Amino acid sequence: MARLKEKYLNEVAPAMMQKFQYKSVMQIPKLEKVVLNMGLGNTKDNAKGLDAAVSELALIAGQRPVVVKAKKSVAAFKVRKGMNIGAKVTLRGDRMFEFVDKLFNVSLPRVRDFRGLSTKSFDGRGNYALGIKEQLIFPEIEYDKVDQIRGMDIIFVTTANTDEEARELLKLLGMPYAI
Repeated sequence: MARLKEKYLNEVAPAMMQKFQYKSVMQIPKLEKVVLNMGLGNTKDNAKGLDAAVSELALIAGQRPVVVKAKKSVAAFKVRKGMNIGAKVTLRGDRMFEFVDKLFNVSLPRVRDFRGLSTKSFDGRGNYALGIKEQLIFPEIEYDKVDQIRGMDIIFVTTANTDEEARELLKLLGMPYAI
């Protein structure tokens, strides 16, 4: 079992139950999925750039990403319907817990001048969005083999009803918030 999942079952769930006075254990919020999204607008003409980004995202997530295609044509961005414009991975279960554990304890502390994450990035329904400017913070990425620095979005989807519950859940799981 993943280390973070064990922590959730043994420490986080009882603490949430006590703090929010839930009547049933089914009301306790949990981490449902984590979505990693990498937009590749500048590599839409370059197939090698797309392949490199997909392989890096696969290394980071431990799962093969899906290549996202444009739904509409946008002349201003020189995008045609059906062009490859990004890659995304949806992590659930043990892979999700392994990734979140690695992100909180290894990757985020490697960010230069890291002081913690904002508590204002919740969407009102208990989901948290996080933007990363460079993929080099992940230990799987070798600096010498990177052709271009790419950023990504990481979305934490929880079953929490309010932002306060989700904030507490992520804090107890080990998310490093700014004080």
